[in-house]
Amino acid sequence: MLTVAYCRVSTEEQAEEGSSIAGQADKLRVYAELHDLGDVVVITDPGLSGKNLERPGLQRLLEMVGNGHVGHILVWRLDRLSRNLGDLSALADVFLAKGVTLHSFTEKLDLSTATGRMFYNVLGSFAQFYREQLAENVRMGMHQAIQQGRWINRAKTGYDMRDGVLVLNDQAPVVREIFRLRAEGLSHQRIEERTGVKYSTVRLILQSRIYLGEVLYNGEWFPGSHQPLISLEEFEAAHRGSVPGRRRLSREILSGRVRCGLCHRLAAVEYRQNGEPVFRCKHRGQGCAMPRRAAWALERAVLLGMRLLGDDAALREAIRCEIGTGGAQGPKGRATGRADARRDARVAELETKRRKLLELHYADKIGSDLYAEEELRLRQQIDLAKSEQIREQEALRQADDVVQRFEEVAALLAQLNVEAVWKEATQDERRVLVHELLEEVALFPDHLEVVVSGAPRLNVTLEEVGVQNRGVRGGT
Repeated sequence: MLTVAYCRVSTEEQAEEGSSIAGQADKLRVYAELHDLGDVVVITDPGLSGKNLERPGLQRLLEMVGNGHVGHILVWRLDRLSRNLGDLSALADVFLAKGVTLHSFTEKLDLSTATGRMFYNVLGSFAQFYREQLAENVRMGMHQAIQQGRWINRAKTGYDMRDGVLVLNDQAPVVREIFRLRAEGLSHQRIEERTGVKYSTVRLILQSRIYLGEVLYNGEWFPGSHQPLISLEEFEAAHRGSVPGRRRLSREILSGRVRCGLCHRLAAVEYRQNGEPVFRCKHRGQGCAMPRRAAWALERAVLLGMRLLGDDAALREAIRCEIGTGGAQGPKGRATGRADARRDARVAELETKRRKLLELHYADKIGSDLYAEEELRLRQQIDLAKSEQIREQEALRQADDVVQRFEEVAALLAQLNVEAVWKEATQDERRVLVHELLEEVALFPDHLEVVVSGAPRLNVTLEEVGVQNRGVRGGT
């Protein structure tokens, strides 16, 4: 059986206490020699916190203990193992179960007695108290810095950090130029071409309020003490018409809603010589033969799809039959309930087997290798059953959401004269209508597919919207 010395020290502790890894190892070797514990195997975790057990050295030690290779464990202090009382208690149970004797150089312990275990827990409580108090002091210091308006992270583009204070550097004019160009409507790609600043950095700059003279803490912005680079008006101008995660609005109402049905890429807007807008697959000429389609034709298809959902009661009922079977009260819902009951029973059965396996292991009726192998198999089966249940519940929730969304849209369209409203609406009002009711328009060589929110795809022929079908090689 091995005698293992476990040594850990964080960078801060080494600087404050001078208790290095090498120093701990030397003292523990002397301790082992005085107590006739034999040769010492040293395992270290340098520069790692004791807040949890996720340390490579400690995991290696636990693996050796689990394999029954360790007789004695030596530590400088208990908090070298962990500064978490729960983790220390769990480690004590593991060591006792494996017959491992724990030795602390600075504390006298005997975990085989009630008094020794109580002393062990008291020392663990002090170790956890030290860690939590240290964390509180750090948070207090950060909060105080924020109250003083100081930036507590790495300096952003346009600033340097000097003596804990942000000061403008030679990149400040470039940052101002980025905000100015964005306010003029340039894309991130065009701004990169004009300024030489990478696309990703441009996005980060535009998203940060540090340039308004503010500082960030816990996801919130507070007044800072550094000099702002731009005014609030300039910041708002750069974000006008922009929503996080969505491209700036195009002149075309359907922009961002049109997708190629062949290669599934979003279609881009192009303009013919006469100024007429058309939608074109971005991959056209590079492997995709999808013809261009005029914007007016796609708008007609959208209006036709909305009008059909509003006027055709038989179509609405057919859609309800298709999507309603997945509801919680429908056949699929009842089938899902029975499947959940069977799965719950299966999980309970596996959990029972797992408990019995653990009891056999603690009773020394099965070895560690067989226990580990069988426990892993049972745990995987349990995790698989639970994950399947979560996926099915999420699918059922989404199906219910689709049903609810369809009923809302269908009720609205049944009361709405879509074509009359569209004719009288402004461009902005049309854009709102499309944004609220339309999911997608898919382009195909011989037809279009309109997806109204909450409804299945509706096929629209080219003839229905007044487009001549010229085949794949042509197109309107």
